[in-house]
Amino acid sequence: MTEIKLYNTKTRAKEVFKPLDTAHVRMYVCGPTVYDRAHLGNARPVVVFDVLYRLLRHVYGKANVTYARNFTDVDDKINARAAETGRSIGDITDETIGWFLDDMGALGALEPDQAPRATAFIPEMVAMIRELIASGHAYAAEGHVLFDVHGYENYGSLSGRSIKDMIAGARVEVAPYKRDPMDFVLWKPSVGDQPGWDSPWGYGRPGWHIECSAMTRALFGARFDIHGGGLDLAFPHHENEKAQSCCQAGEDSFAQVWMHNEMLQVEGRKMSKSLGNFFSVRQLLDQGVPGEVIRFVFLSTHYRKPMDWTEKKVREAEATLRKWRKMAGRVGAANMPSDLVVKALADDMNTAGAIAEMHKLEKQGHAALLKASANFLGLLSDQADLTLVGTEPPKTMDQTNLLADIADKWQEFRNNGDYNGADAFKAKVAKAGADLTATGDGPQVIDRKNCDFDKLKALK
Repeated sequence: MTEIKLYNTKTRAKEVFKPLDTAHVRMYVCGPTVYDRAHLGNARPVVVFDVLYRLLRHVYGKANVTYARNFTDVDDKINARAAETGRSIGDITDETIGWFLDDMGALGALEPDQAPRATAFIPEMVAMIRELIASGHAYAAEGHVLFDVHGYENYGSLSGRSIKDMIAGARVEVAPYKRDPMDFVLWKPSVGDQPGWDSPWGYGRPGWHIECSAMTRALFGARFDIHGGGLDLAFPHHENEKAQSCCQAGEDSFAQVWMHNEMLQVEGRKMSKSLGNFFSVRQLLDQGVPGEVIRFVFLSTHYRKPMDWTEKKVREAEATLRKWRKMAGRVGAANMPSDLVVKALADDMNTAGAIAEMHKLEKQGHAALLKASANFLGLLSDQADLTLVGTEPPKTMDQTNLLADIADKWQEFRNNGDYNGADAFKAKVAKAGADLTATGDGPQVIDRKNCDFDKLKALK
């Protein structure tokens, strides 16, 4: 059996993965709060843990792996959207869940085995809160129930922060009903049009953190194997999940392995609406960027490294997938992916290493094995949107030869050490509507589909 190693945030180390039960491997990933379209950063953990799901099923068997990803469908952001639009909360959440599943499907993500909605587990949340109060780890005050962070000596162990550091570095709600500013809400009162449920503490709704603890306990029991999500969730969300769950069921309960993917940037800058570089997955798809191109760009960077989304990476991904589709289109897929591709993924989800192995398969002419390995990573599927990557734009032989000559001339500058000349030449090619890029197979010209071949001819 393939040995999988995963980096565990809880221990700060890469460890051999040992499931609690090899016949029932359980993974839970925090899903979206459903009030708007998923942005590009939301999609990264979906793709990361989709690949892990595929790997676990490959190693332990499809029937022996359960993957759950929740929908947070009770939240103040949803309430605000309902108030802004005049629409019902149910309409907004149903619509947004549909959008999310469509958009993630376009990225080649398999749907999880379980997709629980928070609102379907309110009784389980109430029961867990009652248990935390009974054990002295939570207290009721003015219609609220709060978790007492000082009552759990290991609070901060997951994120590696002390309570003092947390207060200094976080925006915490200071309220008269809190014993400590860091105490977090398990239940809060609802008024007016806010959604709510009856509880021992009055009409109200759950806090954010309790939902995942209650849902995993209901679906998986007190202990399960892997909990995943973006690094931005490590504190406070995952820290608080761990605290309340361990207080309820024991320190060795809840997730045995915690995994977090790093954050996403756009052209070297943090994605932000104020910078104008904030966009949804749907916007990219509607602009003609196929889902498998987005997926390939994500997988080109290790999940624990910050990922920089750039136009150059999009063009390079498109060029690679075009080549692979052309090569793989002539054969059927092999029965199994390359052992070296699986080995790379088993080493803490080294997707970039897996792609490097696939480039080797291409060079060696192993089309069937390349296709099977790509399918294993969720690429080159028959269902993918082939708008850009299905075939090369039609070109005459003269145009094809011209592009090859342009690439050779650029390489000649580089071979002679004239990098200023190479950069100047590359800029002229860009003005003609094409892009020069260096690949493992040598220089390539990527036609942006509005290429001016007359201008390129003048550069020969």
